[in-house]
Amino acid sequence: MGEVSIDNVSSALGLQTSQQNQGSAVKTSPESKPKKKICCACPDTKQLRDECIVQHGEEACAKWIEAHLKCLRAEGFNI
Repeated sequence: MGEVSIDNVSSALGLQTSQQNQGSAVKTSPESKPKKKICCACPDTKQLRDECIVQHGEEACAKWIEAHLKCLRAEGFNI
């Protein structure tokens, strides 16, 4: 009675470690700095946005502007 197998203990420790790692990853990701400069991030969406603005004006390019902002946010920029 009261015996705990080694498999159960290692599984419990592995689960606990996994949960701790997930929690710390969530906490540090919003505070982490982007790996690239903003001028170098998302070159594809930046080019499409810029070409559209030059040809059609800013008002007509909301779709491309938002796509570029979404890409920058995904890269870690707070805009």
